[in-house]
Amino acid sequence: MKQLLKKVENDSIYKRLMKEPLTYVAGAVLLAVLQTAHFSTLGSTWGITTTFAFWGGWLAEAVGIDVSSWSFFATEENRTILEAGILHHGGSFRNMGLVAGALTATLFASQFKFKKIKSKKQVVAAIFGGLLMGYSARMAAGCNIGALFTAIISLSLSGWIFGICLFMGAFIGSKLLIKFFI
Repeated sequence: MKQLLKKVENDSIYKRLMKEPLTYVAGAVLLAVLQTAHFSTLGSTWGITTTFAFWGGWLAEAVGIDVSSWSFFATEENRTILEAGILHHGGSFRNMGLVAGALTATLFASQFKFKKIKSKKQVVAAIFGGLLMGYSARMAAGCNIGALFTAIISLSLSGWIFGICLFMGAFIGSKLLIKFFI
């Protein structure tokens, strides 16, 4: 068995597919193909954060909180999705698949490791940043998947504008990160 694993690890195709990152062009083409396939088969755009809103609703209802009066669940479509449950929502499987796929890719690339937390400031920054991103995504009614990839693939100018602003925000954010947290 060890010999077989060693032979697989040394295989050039395995290394190219599982160990080395995709090129930017290959990643872009793969995203475009998957987005087009998703849209053509499911009839809806690819989204992430809306599903998290449903997860929050399902979790709230599981502990006895009535969310039917919340504005997000006021539409008949969203109320129907909420009533159907987590196992009847494609977005739930998509999000779980993203987490499982990211973990699998990390394991295949032998990059999985626990990192030591450097300071309390790093923890506070991570929590604050995550909450701010989640809140912002819900206020904008979507995240970069919907605002960038979905918009660009459907030839919308808003996707390109969002992409430019995203780049500028990442640039400024990385400068602030270096100045205050590293």
